[in-house]
Amino acid sequence: MLPVSLSSTSSAPYYQQIVDQVRNLVLSGRLPPGMPLPSIRTLAQQLTVSVITTRRAYEELEREGIIGTRPGAGSFVATLSANELSATRLTHLRSLLNEVLVEAKAVGVTPQQLKSLLQEMLEQ
Repeated sequence: MLPVSLSSTSSAPYYQQIVDQVRNLVLSGRLPPGMPLPSIRTLAQQLTVSVITTRRAYEELEREGIIGTRPGAGSFVATLSANELSATRLTHLRSLLNEVLVEAKAVGVTPQQLKSLLQEMLEQ
C-alpha cells in the first residue's frame, strides 16, 4: 500500500496530488530505488479515483524519471545516481520557488521583501 492520500479540498487535481506525494516519498528516500509500486488499477482502487487519474500520475512520474515501468512487470521506483537524485531535487525545488515567485509578484511583494522573508526563514 502506497502512503498517499488525496484531499478533495486541495486546489491541485488528484493526479497532481499523487505525483507530488510520490515524488516527495522518493526524493526523501522513504520509497527506496527498485521498490515495486502498486499497479495503476490497484492504486486507483486504494484512492477511490479513476484508472485514468492514476495512469496520468504514473506517466508524469515516469517522464520526470522518478519511476520506471517495465511491461509485464509493473512500475518501480527508479534507481537514480547521487548526481541524478541531487539534480532532480534541485529541479523540483526550482519549480516550487518559481511558484512562490509568481505568487509573490501577484500579491505585490517586492524582490527585497521576498529576500528579507527568505533570509528570516533561513535563520529560524
